[in-house]
Amino acid sequence: MQDPIHDHYCQYNRRHFLSKMGIGSIALGSLLGCRPSLKSGGIDMNLSESALGSPHFSPEVKRIIYLFQSGGPSQVDLFDHKPLLRKMHGEELPASIRMGQRLTGMTANQSTKPLTSSFFDFKQHGESAAWVSELMPHTAGIVDDLCFIKSMHTEAINHDPAITFFQTGSQQPGRPSMGSWLSYGLGSNNKNLPAFIVLLSRGAQRPQPIYSRLWGNGFLASLHQGVQFRSAKDPVLYLQNPDGISRTSRRETLDKLAQLNQIRFKDFGDPEIISRIEQYEMAYRMQTSVPDVMDISDEPDSTFHLYGQNARRPGTYAANCLLARRLAERDVRFIQLYHLGWDQHSDLPRELASQCRDTDQASAALVTDLRRRGLLEDTLVIWGGEFGRTNYSQGRLTSDNYGRDHHPRCFTIWMAGAGVKPGLQYGETDEFGYNIAKDPVHVHDFQATILHLLGIDHERLTFKHQGRRYRLTDVHGVVLKDVLA
Repeated sequence: MQDPIHDHYCQYNRRHFLSKMGIGSIALGSLLGCRPSLKSGGIDMNLSESALGSPHFSPEVKRIIYLFQSGGPSQVDLFDHKPLLRKMHGEELPASIRMGQRLTGMTANQSTKPLTSSFFDFKQHGESAAWVSELMPHTAGIVDDLCFIKSMHTEAINHDPAITFFQTGSQQPGRPSMGSWLSYGLGSNNKNLPAFIVLLSRGAQRPQPIYSRLWGNGFLASLHQGVQFRSAKDPVLYLQNPDGISRTSRRETLDKLAQLNQIRFKDFGDPEIISRIEQYEMAYRMQTSVPDVMDISDEPDSTFHLYGQNARRPGTYAANCLLARRLAERDVRFIQLYHLGWDQHSDLPRELASQCRDTDQASAALVTDLRRRGLLEDTLVIWGGEFGRTNYSQGRLTSDNYGRDHHPRCFTIWMAGAGVKPGLQYGETDEFGYNIAKDPVHVHDFQATILHLLGIDHERLTFKHQGRRYRLTDVHGVVLKDVLA
């Protein structure tokens, strides 16, 4: 007797007709390099295997920890020391320097644009003699581990498109994020945790919002989307079994559900069906792996001395940096931290100092901790935001209070770890800190370099969607060979 569920699924519609004609199967074969199969006691769908099979060449980096500072940290107050601004403090920004650059609506109609030196002192540190603000004493202590890029630039002038550009390679939403591309291209190193995990924290200021689409899968299979770990009782929503449901019962339910989905997949050939089964299986495995990684009770007091006591408080930047190290130990491929609150349009001296107190020690501690544990040899840590800040004041300038507008024309990020030269300061800005004077680095160059370090030719990691082949770097990007170790 025919299974009534099977009868229901076999109602003919356009998709079913196409799949029966073979077109759907051909398309599926081009998307997946495998076929699902049931095994006793569980499912082995293999969709999480890498699309590339293996890297294009030997990788220097095994995993990424991206410390994204959302809002646009002020490079002229943190890392890009400009003595001329102190000499010309309060004077007008020369038109020859601005060169008609597009400004945001927040300063475009501002009648004067007084040059504004930093309220904070700078000193050179380490053998690399890198200039670092007094706001970053812990970062100053590890400058010889860092590779500074001081000539980053982007076209985006507002937060949403600028962050989207860094994370997805496009200013328009809808593309896969960097972590999703890596999950798709390289797969996972840990079958019990997602390849792409996201952690959020925020400063005391009024931060710009952050959107979950920034760690979305776009047109890739949904299992490649980032999984957000929260600081609440349930770090991952809907992961634990409801009351009255045992782990054995959950296992039996998933097995039966997989059989039904197998029927559906056989009839329709939709790869998202396999993706859904794989997500169910990952959630089942995460029921034990997530509590283990989130439980920091086994960390010694020396860990909290290194990261700061805020590391004991779930949801803080320091706690997330510690979790990032724990996830790196478990071979999670892409760990994305977002720290909100760097958008200082006013009251910059006070608010920027607060942000640095939240982040400086933990950022430096993460690099130090990874190095001590031997993980920095194959881990790349990235620190930076979506753009920088202007060298002139937004609004009225006073001696101890000022703000800075968005500045996409030049800003600073740093990297540390596998594959990059430690103690390097790459790129220069002009003496005003307004334009790039040497070695410009575009967002796509940065992305191409990250993929290169992971063993990927950025021009060859592609996905065909709506008739064209897409990639993280779109049709741009040059690997920064001068920063490679």
